[in-house]
Amino acid sequence: MHRGSTKILRQAFGEKLEESTLDTLREAAEVQNFPTGAIVCRQGELGDTFYVIVEGHVTATQHTEEGEDRLLSVLHPGSYFGEMALIDDAPRMATITAATPIKLLAFGHQTFDRLVINSPAVANAFLRRVLGDMRMQDRRAIDDLRHKNKELEQAYAELKMAQAELVEKERLDRELELAAEAQRHLLPGKLPHHPAYRFAAFQSPARLVGGDFYDVIDLDDEHVGLLLADVADKGLHAALYMAVTRTLFRREAQQSLSPSRVALAVHKGMLDIAPEHDSFVTAFYGVLHRPSRKLTYIRAAQERPLLVRQGQPAAQLPGDGRFLGMLADLSLQEYSINLQPRDHLLLFSDGVPDAVNHDDEPFGNRRLVASFTQAAHLPADDCVLYVADAVAQWTQGVAAFDDLTLLVVEVEEQLDER
Repeated sequence: MHRGSTKILRQAFGEKLEESTLDTLREAAEVQNFPTGAIVCRQGELGDTFYVIVEGHVTATQHTEEGEDRLLSVLHPGSYFGEMALIDDAPRMATITAATPIKLLAFGHQTFDRLVINSPAVANAFLRRVLGDMRMQDRRAIDDLRHKNKELEQAYAELKMAQAELVEKERLDRELELAAEAQRHLLPGKLPHHPAYRFAAFQSPARLVGGDFYDVIDLDDEHVGLLLADVADKGLHAALYMAVTRTLFRREAQQSLSPSRVALAVHKGMLDIAPEHDSFVTAFYGVLHRPSRKLTYIRAAQERPLLVRQGQPAAQLPGDGRFLGMLADLSLQEYSINLQPRDHLLLFSDGVPDAVNHDDEPFGNRRLVASFTQAAHLPADDCVLYVADAVAQWTQGVAAFDDLTLLVVEVEEQLDER
């Protein structure tokens, strides 16, 4: 593709992208040409393609419930449309028509998914632009509503305000649905299986979706990575930031068996991608050497995991460390423990002890220790469900403020790595 598209891609994705990243975008894009009057996207139809305008300009129109065709905007080279098709399966919200002969760069859903996984810089640039567009649309909607209210008689003022609140509520609900959907797709569908170990996880997204994520990663023939982390943010932003952070962890975990090196590389990657971002990530990351049962780990401000060993009371794993992704000066100390047959290890997010009942009383660490101790004789799958059920019985349907995430590691009686 002609390198003249560099300026266009910088306009669309941001000025700070490196030349190598722009080359990746150019190679992945499909060039499409349309004559004047051609309809690229039609309102109400499904689509999975994101477009960047290289030449010419298009109009964006929307057919209203009143039967009118409303002009939303005129888009010129460097502008883009169809971005929500990459994260949402909903129908197109507007019709895009070529006002002149146009040349477009087209990115399909699967193509862009690969770009996001392989290039966190592209993911972050796309995240910023989508969030910026959402804010701009919100401002336009509010301005338009205010303008209409001024034209209405005073008798209709309260009705219009109620309508505005309903529109805003629906928008927020949709954002939360998108965030929950993003989390479900990114979390592992099936955890690794090994003869000497069992892994089981449970997650219940909150009404206000956060950014919890977990993973069990086969690193080589003898090592497994254990990860549980939480993005300190809410909604769609947290879900997208979670995707970037998880990508960094999976990439760096393949480069080193040292948990501290992996976590510090993720920390640096987060700062490089979003140096001005005001969120952060708490995490527990450990590397389990299966033949020796030695678990080496770091704790970056995440909840302390619980270990139940037969004949002994539950104990918290030691270790301290600061969160990832905000303050540049960070050091993390590695800790280690030798697991034993019949051990059960529980990793959990702060949404577990913070879950409240109808009296606003938290589940707390004491009840968590008690339920996990009672379940520690069970297989990992049953153990994690037992603890989750204990929390559910405590809350009795009270809407959660944060995600509830559990990850159980069970060491079997015999160590058999054949």
